[in-house]
Amino acid sequence: MNIKLSEKNQKIAASVTLAIDSKAKQMQAEGINVISFGVGEPDFNTPDHIKKAAIEAMDKGITRYTAASGLPKFREAICTKLKEDNGVEYTPDQIVVSNGAKQSLFNSLQAICNPGDEVIVPVPYWVSYVELVKMADAVPVFVESTEATEFKIRKEDLLAAITPKTKALLLNSPSNPTGSLYTREELEAIAEVAVEKNIIIIADEIYEKLAYDGAEHISIASLNEKIKDLTIIINGMSKAYAMTGWRIGYTASNSQIAKIMGNYQSHATSHPNTIAQYASIEALLGDQTPVEDMRQAFDERRKFMVERINSIDNISCITPKGAFYVMMNITQLMGKEIKGRKINGSMDFASLILEEGNVALVPGVAFGIEGFVRLSYANSIENIKEGLNRIEAIIKA
Repeated sequence: MNIKLSEKNQKIAASVTLAIDSKAKQMQAEGINVISFGVGEPDFNTPDHIKKAAIEAMDKGITRYTAASGLPKFREAICTKLKEDNGVEYTPDQIVVSNGAKQSLFNSLQAICNPGDEVIVPVPYWVSYVELVKMADAVPVFVESTEATEFKIRKEDLLAAITPKTKALLLNSPSNPTGSLYTREELEAIAEVAVEKNIIIIADEIYEKLAYDGAEHISIASLNEKIKDLTIIINGMSKAYAMTGWRIGYTASNSQIAKIMGNYQSHATSHPNTIAQYASIEALLGDQTPVEDMRQAFDERRKFMVERINSIDNISCITPKGAFYVMMNITQLMGKEIKGRKINGSMDFASLILEEGNVALVPGVAFGIEGFVRLSYANSIENIKEGLNRIEAIIKA
Protein backbone atom coordinates (compact mmCIF):
# COMPACT_ATOMS: atom_id res chain seq x y z
CA MET A 1 0.00 0.00 0.00
CA ASN A 2 1.59 3.23 -1.17
CA ILE A 3 -0.17 5.57 1.27
CA LYS A 4 1.49 7.67 3.93
CA LEU A 5 0.02 6.63 7.29
CA SER A 6 -0.07 8.59 10.56
CA GLU A 7 3.48 9.50 11.54
CA LYS A 8 2.46 10.24 15.12
CA ASN A 9 0.67 6.98 15.70
CA GLN A 10 3.33 4.86 14.03
CA LYS A 11 5.60 5.98 16.86
CA ILE A 12 3.30 4.52 19.55
CA ALA A 13 4.98 1.46 21.10
CA ALA A 14 3.05 -1.70 21.93
CA SER A 15 2.45 -2.58 25.59
CA VAL A 16 5.42 -4.66 26.79
CA THR A 17 3.42 -6.33 29.57
CA LEU A 18 0.69 -7.46 27.17
CA ALA A 19 3.32 -8.64 24.68
CA ILE A 20 5.04 -10.75 27.33
CA ASP A 21 1.71 -12.15 28.50
CA SER A 22 0.84 -13.00 24.91
CA LYS A 23 4.15 -14.86 24.43
CA ALA A 24 3.66 -16.75 27.70
CA LYS A 25 0.13 -17.79 26.67
CA GLN A 26 1.40 -18.89 23.26
CA MET A 27 4.02 -21.10 24.95
CA GLN A 28 1.31 -22.52 27.25
CA ALA A 29 -0.85 -23.29 24.20
CA GLU A 30 2.11 -25.24 22.80
CA GLY A 31 2.06 -27.42 25.91
CA ILE A 32 4.92 -25.70 27.75
CA ASN A 33 4.48 -25.33 31.52
CA VAL A 34 4.95 -21.56 31.79
CA ILE A 35 4.54 -19.72 35.06
CA SER A 36 3.62 -16.11 34.41
CA PHE A 37 4.53 -13.30 36.79
CA GLY A 38 3.83 -10.88 33.97
CA VAL A 39 0.39 -9.39 33.48
CA GLY A 40 -1.37 -7.41 36.22
CA GLU A 41 -4.60 -9.36 36.50
CA PRO A 42 -6.20 -10.94 39.59
CA ASP A 43 -6.32 -14.72 39.29
CA PHE A 44 -9.69 -14.82 41.09
CA ASN A 45 -13.08 -15.12 39.43
CA THR A 46 -15.52 -12.20 39.51
CA PRO A 47 -17.64 -12.66 42.68
CA ASP A 48 -20.94 -14.47 42.10
CA HIS A 49 -23.24 -11.66 43.27
CA ILE A 50 -21.69 -9.34 40.69
CA LYS A 51 -22.14 -11.86 37.87
CA LYS A 52 -25.73 -12.43 39.01
CA ALA A 53 -26.50 -8.70 38.67
CA ALA A 54 -25.29 -8.80 35.06
CA ILE A 55 -27.41 -11.86 34.30
CA GLU A 56 -30.49 -10.22 35.83
CA ALA A 57 -29.95 -7.12 33.69
CA MET A 58 -29.79 -9.25 30.55
CA ASP A 59 -32.85 -11.27 31.57
CA LYS A 60 -34.78 -8.02 31.96
CA GLY A 61 -33.69 -6.90 28.50
CA ILE A 62 -31.55 -4.03 29.83
CA THR A 63 -29.10 -4.19 26.96
CA ARG A 64 -29.53 -0.85 25.20
CA TYR A 65 -27.53 2.37 24.98
CA THR A 66 -26.88 4.41 28.10
CA ALA A 67 -25.83 8.03 28.53
CA ALA A 68 -22.34 8.67 27.14
CA SER A 69 -20.89 9.26 30.61
CA GLY A 70 -22.56 6.19 32.10
CA LEU A 71 -25.80 5.17 33.78
CA PRO A 72 -27.05 7.85 36.19
CA LYS A 73 -27.64 5.14 38.80
CA PHE A 74 -24.06 3.93 38.45
CA ARG A 75 -22.63 7.45 38.68
CA GLU A 76 -24.66 7.95 41.86
CA ALA A 77 -23.18 4.70 43.23
CA ILE A 78 -19.68 5.97 42.44
CA CYS A 79 -20.42 9.21 44.30
CA THR A 80 -21.55 7.16 47.31
CA LYS A 81 -18.39 5.06 47.16
CA LEU A 82 -16.12 8.12 46.90
CA LYS A 83 -17.78 9.76 49.89
CA GLU A 84 -17.78 6.67 52.10
CA ASP A 85 -14.40 5.19 51.13
CA ASN A 86 -12.36 8.27 50.28
CA GLY A 87 -13.99 11.15 52.15
CA VAL A 88 -14.49 13.24 49.03
CA GLU A 89 -17.82 14.45 47.62
CA TYR A 90 -18.81 14.65 43.96
CA THR A 91 -22.07 14.96 42.07
CA PRO A 92 -23.05 12.55 39.26
CA ASP A 93 -22.34 15.15 36.56
CA GLN A 94 -18.69 15.11 37.70
CA ILE A 95 -18.36 11.36 37.06
CA VAL A 96 -17.49 9.87 33.66
CA VAL A 97 -17.66 6.09 33.28
CA SER A 98 -15.45 4.62 30.56
CA ASN A 99 -14.35 1.33 29.01
CA GLY A 100 -11.73 0.65 31.67
CA ALA A 101 -9.39 2.86 33.68
CA LYS A 102 -7.05 2.99 30.69
CA GLN A 103 -9.69 4.84 28.66
CA SER A 104 -10.31 7.07 31.69
CA LEU A 105 -6.63 8.02 31.61
CA PHE A 106 -6.80 8.56 27.86
CA ASN A 107 -9.89 10.77 28.18
CA SER A 108 -8.27 12.78 30.98
CA LEU A 109 -5.14 13.59 29.02
CA GLN A 110 -7.14 14.40 25.89
CA ALA A 111 -9.32 16.77 27.92
CA ILE A 112 -6.53 18.79 29.52
CA CYS A 113 -3.54 18.74 27.16
CA ASN A 114 -2.60 21.03 24.32
CA PRO A 115 0.33 20.37 21.94
CA GLY A 116 3.62 20.88 23.75
CA ASP A 117 2.20 20.71 27.27
CA GLU A 118 4.39 18.78 29.70
CA VAL A 119 3.12 15.97 31.92
CA ILE A 120 5.34 14.85 34.79
CA VAL A 121 5.70 11.06 34.95
CA PRO A 122 7.43 9.56 38.01
CA VAL A 123 9.83 6.70 37.22
CA PRO A 124 9.24 3.75 37.41
CA TYR A 125 5.94 4.24 35.61
CA TRP A 126 3.14 2.04 34.32
CA VAL A 127 3.95 1.16 30.71
CA SER A 128 1.00 2.98 29.11
CA TYR A 129 1.49 6.37 30.80
CA VAL A 130 4.19 7.56 28.42
CA GLU A 131 2.33 6.54 25.26
CA LEU A 132 -0.95 8.01 26.53
CA VAL A 133 0.78 11.36 27.12
CA LYS A 134 2.24 11.30 23.61
CA MET A 135 -1.15 10.41 22.13
CA ALA A 136 -2.46 13.67 23.66
CA ASP A 137 0.32 15.59 21.81
CA ALA A 138 1.95 16.33 25.16
CA VAL A 139 5.51 15.72 26.32
CA PRO A 140 6.36 13.30 29.15
CA VAL A 141 8.85 14.69 31.66
CA PHE A 142 10.45 12.02 33.80
CA VAL A 143 11.20 12.32 37.51
CA GLU A 144 13.44 9.57 38.81
CA SER A 145 12.92 7.75 42.09
CA THR A 146 14.98 5.07 43.79
CA GLU A 147 14.62 2.02 45.94
CA ALA A 148 15.91 4.12 48.84
CA THR A 149 12.76 6.30 48.69
CA GLU A 150 10.53 3.26 48.10
CA PHE A 151 10.24 4.44 44.49
CA LYS A 152 8.33 7.58 45.53
CA ILE A 153 9.14 11.08 44.31
CA ARG A 154 9.84 13.84 46.83
CA LYS A 155 8.68 17.43 46.89
CA GLU A 156 12.07 18.73 45.78
CA ASP A 157 12.10 16.27 42.84
CA LEU A 158 8.72 17.56 41.70
CA LEU A 159 9.71 21.22 42.01
CA ALA A 160 12.86 20.65 39.96
CA ALA A 161 10.81 19.18 37.07
CA ILE A 162 8.25 21.98 36.80
CA THR A 163 8.50 24.44 33.91
CA PRO A 164 6.09 27.05 32.47
CA LYS A 165 4.80 24.26 30.19
CA THR A 166 3.90 21.84 33.01
CA LYS A 167 0.22 20.89 32.82
CA ALA A 168 -0.13 17.80 35.01
CA LEU A 169 1.42 15.15 37.23
CA LEU A 170 0.54 11.47 36.87
CA LEU A 171 0.38 10.08 40.39
CA ASN A 172 -0.17 6.35 40.91
CA SER A 173 -0.72 5.16 44.50
CA PRO A 174 -0.62 2.25 45.19
CA SER A 175 1.77 1.94 42.30
CA ASN A 176 2.16 -0.32 39.34
CA PRO A 177 4.95 -1.48 38.99
CA THR A 178 6.44 -0.91 42.45
CA GLY A 179 3.59 -1.40 44.94
CA SER A 180 4.58 1.91 46.57
CA LEU A 181 1.95 3.73 48.61
CA TYR A 182 2.19 7.46 49.36
CA THR A 183 1.54 8.55 52.94
CA ARG A 184 -0.74 11.43 53.88
CA GLU A 185 2.28 13.63 54.63
CA GLU A 186 3.86 12.88 51.26
CA LEU A 187 0.61 13.65 49.45
CA GLU A 188 0.21 16.91 51.37
CA ALA A 189 3.65 18.01 50.15
CA ILE A 190 2.75 17.17 46.54
CA ALA A 191 -0.64 18.89 46.86
CA GLU A 192 1.01 22.04 48.19
CA VAL A 193 3.20 22.23 45.09
CA ALA A 194 0.30 21.49 42.73
CA VAL A 195 -1.87 24.23 44.21
CA GLU A 196 0.97 26.75 44.24
CA LYS A 197 1.94 26.01 40.63
CA ASN A 198 -1.61 25.35 39.34
CA ILE A 199 -0.85 21.82 38.16
CA ILE A 200 -3.48 19.15 37.55
CA ILE A 201 -3.05 15.86 39.42
CA ILE A 202 -4.15 12.75 37.53
CA ALA A 203 -4.52 10.40 40.50
CA ASP A 204 -4.55 6.77 39.39
CA GLU A 205 -6.12 4.94 42.35
CA ILE A 206 -7.04 1.66 40.65
CA TYR A 207 -5.21 -0.40 43.32
CA GLU A 208 -6.65 1.48 46.31
CA LYS A 209 -8.27 -1.61 47.89
CA LEU A 210 -4.96 -3.48 47.97
CA ALA A 211 -2.96 -2.00 50.86
CA TYR A 212 -1.02 -3.97 53.47
CA ASP A 213 0.79 -3.80 56.82
CA GLY A 214 -1.74 -1.33 58.18
CA ALA A 215 -0.94 1.19 55.45
CA GLU A 216 -3.87 3.37 54.37
CA HIS A 217 -4.69 4.56 50.89
CA ILE A 218 -5.36 8.31 50.90
CA SER A 219 -7.00 10.02 47.95
CA ILE A 220 -5.14 13.27 47.31
CA ALA A 221 -8.44 14.93 46.36
CA SER A 222 -9.64 14.49 49.95
CA LEU A 223 -6.95 16.78 51.42
CA ASN A 224 -8.66 20.10 50.68
CA GLU A 225 -11.00 21.80 48.20
CA LYS A 226 -8.19 23.49 46.26
CA ILE A 227 -6.40 20.26 45.41
CA LYS A 228 -9.73 18.51 44.79
CA ASP A 229 -10.53 21.04 42.05
CA LEU A 230 -7.16 20.28 40.42
CA THR A 231 -7.48 16.49 40.70
CA ILE A 232 -8.83 13.93 38.27
CA ILE A 233 -9.39 10.67 40.15
CA ILE A 234 -8.94 7.55 38.04
CA ASN A 235 -10.43 4.30 39.31
CA GLY A 236 -12.26 1.22 38.08
CA MET A 237 -13.52 -2.26 38.73
CA SER A 238 -10.69 -4.41 37.36
CA LYS A 239 -8.31 -4.92 40.26
CA ALA A 240 -10.45 -4.82 43.42
CA TYR A 241 -13.35 -6.83 42.03
CA ALA A 242 -11.52 -9.17 39.62
CA MET A 243 -13.41 -7.61 36.70
CA THR A 244 -10.60 -7.00 34.20
CA GLY A 245 -12.57 -8.25 31.20
CA TRP A 246 -15.69 -6.25 32.06
CA ARG A 247 -13.87 -3.04 31.08
CA ILE A 248 -15.30 -0.47 33.46
CA GLY A 249 -13.32 2.51 34.72
CA TYR A 250 -14.32 5.97 35.85
CA THR A 251 -13.12 9.47 36.59
CA ALA A 252 -14.13 12.06 39.17
CA SER A 253 -13.15 15.64 38.44
CA ASN A 254 -14.42 19.19 38.33
CA SER A 255 -17.47 19.71 36.12
CA GLN A 256 -15.58 21.53 33.38
CA ILE A 257 -13.15 18.66 32.79
CA ALA A 258 -15.91 16.05 33.15
CA LYS A 259 -17.99 17.75 30.44
CA ILE A 260 -15.08 17.69 27.98
CA MET A 261 -14.43 14.01 28.69
CA GLY A 262 -18.10 13.12 28.32
CA ASN A 263 -18.35 14.93 24.99
CA TYR A 264 -15.13 13.33 23.74
CA GLN A 265 -16.26 9.85 24.74
CA SER A 266 -19.67 10.30 23.10
CA HIS A 267 -17.89 10.35 19.74
CA ALA A 268 -15.07 7.91 20.52
CA THR A 269 -16.90 4.95 22.08
CA SER A 270 -20.48 6.15 22.69
CA HIS A 271 -20.63 4.76 26.24
CA PRO A 272 -19.31 1.90 28.39
CA ASN A 273 -20.85 -1.58 28.34
CA THR A 274 -24.42 -1.43 29.67
CA ILE A 275 -24.46 -4.87 31.29
CA ALA A 276 -21.06 -4.35 32.91
CA GLN A 277 -22.34 -1.11 34.44
CA TYR A 278 -25.20 -2.92 36.18
CA ALA A 279 -22.73 -5.50 37.47
CA SER A 280 -20.51 -2.66 38.71
CA ILE A 281 -23.35 -1.07 40.68
CA GLU A 282 -23.68 -4.32 42.60
CA ALA A 283 -19.89 -4.49 43.01
CA LEU A 284 -19.70 -1.05 44.63
CA LEU A 285 -22.85 -1.21 46.76
CA GLY A 286 -23.09 -4.95 47.46
CA ASP A 287 -21.16 -7.38 49.68
CA GLN A 288 -17.51 -6.33 50.04
CA THR A 289 -16.39 -9.57 51.72
CA PRO A 290 -14.84 -11.02 48.51
CA VAL A 291 -12.67 -7.90 48.16
CA GLU A 292 -11.20 -8.39 51.62
CA ASP A 293 -10.76 -12.11 51.00
CA MET A 294 -8.76 -11.36 47.86
CA ARG A 295 -6.70 -8.72 49.66
CA GLN A 296 -5.77 -11.19 52.40
CA ALA A 297 -4.79 -13.82 49.82
CA PHE A 298 -2.60 -11.28 48.01
CA ASP A 299 -1.05 -10.29 51.33
CA GLU A 300 -0.08 -13.90 52.09
CA ARG A 301 1.53 -14.26 48.66
CA ARG A 302 3.28 -10.89 48.99
CA LYS A 303 4.93 -11.89 52.25
CA PHE A 304 6.05 -15.23 50.84
CA MET A 305 7.43 -13.72 47.61
CA VAL A 306 9.39 -10.99 49.41
CA GLU A 307 10.92 -13.43 51.89
CA ARG A 308 11.77 -15.97 49.19
CA ILE A 309 13.37 -13.43 46.84
CA ASN A 310 15.53 -12.06 49.64
CA SER A 311 16.73 -15.59 50.45
CA ILE A 312 18.27 -15.99 46.98
CA ASP A 313 21.84 -14.82 46.41
CA ASN A 314 22.42 -11.86 44.07
CA ILE A 315 18.80 -10.67 43.96
CA SER A 316 16.68 -8.74 46.46
CA CYS A 317 13.56 -6.59 46.85
CA ILE A 318 11.96 -4.14 49.24
CA THR A 319 8.55 -4.86 50.75
CA PRO A 320 5.74 -3.23 48.74
CA LYS A 321 2.85 -1.67 50.67
CA GLY A 322 0.17 -2.06 48.00
CA ALA A 323 -1.05 -3.47 44.66
CA PHE A 324 0.23 -6.96 43.74
CA TYR A 325 3.73 -6.39 42.39
CA VAL A 326 7.33 -6.75 43.55
CA MET A 327 10.26 -4.99 41.91
CA MET A 328 13.15 -7.44 42.06
CA ASN A 329 16.62 -5.89 42.14
CA ILE A 330 19.00 -7.68 39.75
CA THR A 331 21.82 -5.11 39.70
CA GLN A 332 24.28 -7.65 41.15
CA LEU A 333 23.75 -9.82 38.08
CA MET A 334 24.36 -7.04 35.56
CA GLY A 335 27.44 -7.72 33.44
CA LYS A 336 27.63 -11.36 34.51
CA GLU A 337 27.13 -14.47 32.41
CA ILE A 338 24.39 -16.99 33.17
CA LYS A 339 24.15 -20.17 31.10
CA GLY A 340 26.57 -18.63 28.61
CA ARG A 341 24.48 -15.47 28.17
CA LYS A 342 25.67 -12.06 29.33
CA ILE A 343 23.17 -10.02 31.34
CA ASN A 344 23.51 -6.45 30.06
CA GLY A 345 20.06 -5.34 31.14
CA SER A 346 16.66 -6.33 32.47
CA MET A 347 15.47 -7.43 29.01
CA ASP A 348 18.35 -9.91 28.81
CA PHE A 349 17.46 -11.30 32.22
CA ALA A 350 13.73 -11.57 31.48
CA SER A 351 14.43 -13.31 28.16
CA LEU A 352 16.81 -15.76 29.84
CA ILE A 353 14.30 -16.64 32.56
CA LEU A 354 11.49 -17.14 30.05
CA GLU A 355 13.51 -19.21 27.59
CA GLU A 356 15.50 -21.28 30.09
CA GLY A 357 13.06 -21.49 33.01
CA ASN A 358 9.65 -20.98 31.39
CA VAL A 359 8.91 -18.12 33.80
CA ALA A 360 7.54 -14.81 32.49
CA LEU A 361 8.75 -11.56 34.11
CA VAL A 362 8.50 -7.94 32.95
CA PRO A 363 11.85 -6.17 32.43
CA GLY A 364 12.33 -2.93 34.31
CA VAL A 365 13.18 -1.10 31.09
CA ALA A 366 9.46 -1.31 30.23
CA PHE A 367 8.85 0.94 33.24
CA GLY A 368 11.74 3.29 32.52
CA ILE A 369 14.18 1.73 34.99
CA GLU A 370 17.09 -0.66 34.60
CA GLY A 371 18.45 -3.21 37.05
CA PHE A 372 14.99 -4.46 38.06
CA VAL A 373 12.28 -6.84 36.87
CA ARG A 374 8.65 -6.82 37.95
CA LEU A 375 6.90 -9.87 39.35
CA SER A 376 3.15 -10.04 39.91
CA TYR A 377 1.92 -12.14 42.83
CA ALA A 378 -1.55 -12.36 41.31
CA ASN A 379 -0.85 -16.08 41.10
CA SER A 380 -1.22 -19.12 43.32
CA ILE A 381 1.23 -19.79 46.14
CA GLU A 382 2.14 -23.07 44.42
CA ASN A 383 3.03 -21.28 41.18
CA ILE A 384 4.92 -18.57 43.06
CA LYS A 385 7.01 -21.22 44.86
CA GLU A 386 7.75 -23.13 41.67
CA GLY A 387 8.49 -19.98 39.66
CA LEU A 388 10.95 -18.65 42.22
CA ASN A 389 12.59 -22.08 42.50
CA ARG A 390 13.18 -22.02 38.75
CA ILE A 391 14.60 -18.49 38.90
CA GLU A 392 16.98 -19.50 41.72
CA ALA A 393 18.15 -22.55 39.80
CA ILE A 394 19.02 -20.45 36.75
CA ILE A 395 20.81 -17.77 38.80
CA LYS A 396 22.88 -20.45 40.57
CA ALA A 397 23.90 -21.82 37.18
